[in-house]
Amino acid sequence: MLIKASLNGSREPGEHPTLPITAEELARDAALVVAAGAGALHIHPRAADGKQSLAARDQAAAVAAIRGHCPGIPVGVSTGIWIEPDVALRLRHVQEWTILPDFASVNFDEPGVVELCNALLERGIGVEAGISSVAEVELLHKSGLAGRCLRVLIEPGEEDAAGALANTAAIIHALDEASIRLPRLLHGFNAAAWPVLEAAVRYGYDTRIGLEDTLTLPDGSQAAGNAELIALAVRRAGI
Repeated sequence: MLIKASLNGSREPGEHPTLPITAEELARDAALVVAAGAGALHIHPRAADGKQSLAARDQAAAVAAIRGHCPGIPVGVSTGIWIEPDVALRLRHVQEWTILPDFASVNFDEPGVVELCNALLERGIGVEAGISSVAEVELLHKSGLAGRCLRVLIEPGEEDAAGALANTAAIIHALDEASIRLPRLLHGFNAAAWPVLEAAVRYGYDTRIGLEDTLTLPDGSQAAGNAELIALAVRRAGI
């Protein structure tokens, strides 16, 4: 079972005292979560002003710094449309990357998803198909990309556990009906993060956790940082 660490996401500086923002902070935190049991990393590289960035220099700095601290650990990045709302410019950024991540997550509810996936695949970058609804399963199926992606990310956006778990079940049913047999990674957000992680363990799926997904432990207390979240997830998964 893979447990991936989502180190920072779209969190703003100051949301958590240990939130990693700079390339060096990401690299140091990466080493800690790998030591705690993370088998892969998901990051949102930042520009000098702390804002999320798809620019080649910012991507290169973050990925290179992490690889210097954690050689051999797969590193993935976000391509979220909120980082670069111009679809054509987002695509151009990916085509200009100089130090390539091992994989990138692509949200299938965003415009330009097929072109973006093809651009990533052409560069040898694995694609994680981010699915948050049944409708996106249909798009993944019709696009012809299902057989080419690295894995499917089942990521219900509901922040209440009941809603997230119901959506998860519907997505899984749709994936099964479409005969999409990609490896599956299931995770949730905020109040739903831990219940969804426990569901991933029950399903036998890969999962992820980190300050991107939640700032708290299951009892509602603030986590010390990414390493504590990963260590607890490892224990919950029994690995």
